[in-house]
Amino acid sequence: MMWEAAAAGSKPAESVLRELFIHRDILMQRIDQTAICYEQGIHPKHRLTGYHGFFCDRILQGERVLDVGCGCGAVAKSISDNGALVTGIDKDSENIQLAKSRYGDGVIQFLHGDATRDLPSGRFDIVVLSNVLEHIENREDFIRKIQATVHPNRYLIRVPMINRDWTVPMKRELGLPYYSDPGHYVEYTPESFIQEMNDAGLVVRSMVINWGEIWAEGYPRSEAEDKDDKENR
Repeated sequence: MMWEAAAAGSKPAESVLRELFIHRDILMQRIDQTAICYEQGIHPKHRLTGYHGFFCDRILQGERVLDVGCGCGAVAKSISDNGALVTGIDKDSENIQLAKSRYGDGVIQFLHGDATRDLPSGRFDIVVLSNVLEHIENREDFIRKIQATVHPNRYLIRVPMINRDWTVPMKRELGLPYYSDPGHYVEYTPESFIQEMNDAGLVVRSMVINWGEIWAEGYPRSEAEDKDDKENR
């Protein structure tokens, strides 16, 4: 076994650690794929972590919601079931086809398009960004474009944390990929997330940390100032 070679001193521990982390990443990919099969096409994290509730609890009946990067449509479905008017957009055509086949009863509008270029027209009360921002390179420009195009008064955001456990800096030290997904441009600390949102023109009014992720509610700066004025009267 590799770890025994490291313990015996016959192989450098650094080399063994690299190999073990690579094997672990491959194993985790297989676990995710099998877990999706177990849940009949949807990752069980949707059910087990309860993150849908974070969005649903903060959206009022009748509000217009744009779910950016809606994937297979599971979050959009939960929000819609609570009485919101939901539009989902995703750049992966297979995701949109799957969402339509599962939830395409006409209540939710699913659009195929790259939200960095193809945002729908019209105004939305809330924009949902669930594990989306980390896949965007120019995030501040992206948020500003959303604000200028669909004029939401609130954002509900879910992003991964960089300091979720000790293996992240260990992998970085070993020169290995250390983000939780190879498609990520960034992962966050609470401080770096708040700073980035502030730079993009959003004020984070509430934030919780669950399952190695940040779940946050943000307001455009003008909306946040109006809300502060009303609360201070």
